[in-house]
Amino acid sequence: MGWLDRVDDQVDALTKARALQEVSRSTEAYAILERVLRTTHDQHTRADALVQRLSALINLGRTAEYTRAIEEASAAVRDLAEPYLHGHLNALAALAAHHQGALDRCVTHLVRAARALGAVDDPDRDTAWGWHDLAMAYSYLSFHGYALGAIERARQLGNAAGIPEETFAAPGIRLRNAVALDHTGDGDGCLRVLRDIATDLDRFIATGNADRLRPSSLAAYGYAGARRAALGDVVDTARAAEPARLLGHGADSARARDMRQLGQACLAIAAGRPIEAVTRLETVQVSPETLGAAEPARLRSIALGRAGDHAGAHRADRLAFRLAAQRHDRLRDVYIDGIAARIDHEEMRREAARFEGEALTDPLTGLPNRRRLERYIASVVARGERVVIGVCDLDGFKAVNTRHGHHSGDLVLQRIAGVINRVMRRGDFVARYGGDEFVVVLPGAGMSEAVEVARRIDAAIRTEDWESLVPGTPVGVSIGFSEVGAGSPGQRDALGAAFEAADREMLRAKDRPRSA
Repeated sequence: MGWLDRVDDQVDALTKARALQEVSRSTEAYAILERVLRTTHDQHTRADALVQRLSALINLGRTAEYTRAIEEASAAVRDLAEPYLHGHLNALAALAAHHQGALDRCVTHLVRAARALGAVDDPDRDTAWGWHDLAMAYSYLSFHGYALGAIERARQLGNAAGIPEETFAAPGIRLRNAVALDHTGDGDGCLRVLRDIATDLDRFIATGNADRLRPSSLAAYGYAGARRAALGDVVDTARAAEPARLLGHGADSARARDMRQLGQACLAIAAGRPIEAVTRLETVQVSPETLGAAEPARLRSIALGRAGDHAGAHRADRLAFRLAAQRHDRLRDVYIDGIAARIDHEEMRREAARFEGEALTDPLTGLPNRRRLERYIASVVARGERVVIGVCDLDGFKAVNTRHGHHSGDLVLQRIAGVINRVMRRGDFVARYGGDEFVVVLPGAGMSEAVEVARRIDAAIRTEDWESLVPGTPVGVSIGFSEVGAGSPGQRDALGAAFEAADREMLRAKDRPRSA
């Protein structure tokens, strides 16, 4: 028995409000829900209407009303023993807290939402939508892996309830992942994700199911296409997939409006009108939560570069990187301030710790930091597994900072991080250890595999266009590897010995002559 089977009053009105919100007509849904709240005396009906009303307010971007709406919904739901309702309310409260910039409350609600939705005994259509909204909250907070897992759960439950696959296509989740990669210097990774999004849209069009896509999804597909075009990719302009047409969808969704405004700047860049794009970006007013605070600055950098203002493009890129780094810093500070201590039960505290891994990142490069690296290696050694540890030290980095300044040095480090990540094997671990030193860990590998990995890293870094980024200052890398096996004397000693051996090999690599 699903949730609405327990509701006795005005079920048709509640069902209609749901249907309207699914097609981004939240203004109409809100009016219906207000009428229900004025006329019902049933506690289940009132609770459902208040949770739905919060969803409508979030869709409409009416942030000033979030706090009161959450308080009223929480009061109505508190005494109802219905895990779906608690789960969906917390998923929506997480979205609201994120848009308000309250990351500690956001993470607390995420944990509670996942627990409650996972406890639903008879999941139905509404539970699927609860998982969908939880996936959106994960995505906005940059927990991209958790977002993909939650939306897959929504698809599974939706399929069992007869909801078409296209309803939970959720291109916005992968879109936010793509632009986050670009903000931290991995333009190639961004393009790969954007092309995957385009492939999904092509499949829906080919099977004749594109008309089942939600309006907000169509807007996200449109922005993905426009963003690809701005990066110089060739984009299908057939009417069904034309970015400009897709960006016109989204009805009264605040997020769709943001993507429409930024998408028009992307299309101006792609059409060879970069100055128009810059002008648009100077007047655009979008929420920093839709695609990240760094997105307008990154688009401005692309536009200025196309206009030939490379100094301006460089400054805009530095701003984009700083804004992206600030996002990581804010997330890290949530844990430094003790988010786990704010959660009442020890079991929930353990669940909150699952998210800590995503906060243990180097804010400049987006890679795992030294603390996370040491945890990872300690766990591998404790299991008695064989790994090869590699130390990568940049050649020429001191000259970069001396000649071009530390901002350029930051850009070089970000690009190096993207290059190393791009050429690693599946399952390998990459971290920034500190300064200009990166560490790679190859599980289950031997020295022969390590040699091949080193060759790929060296070749990829050599072929990067450093001249355009830091003119007159070539950048290279020296790499040393060492094995850690089951026979190591202890975790700490084995890790220390591996770093010492890798460092010695890295120094020897610096002394060896390089082929032209």
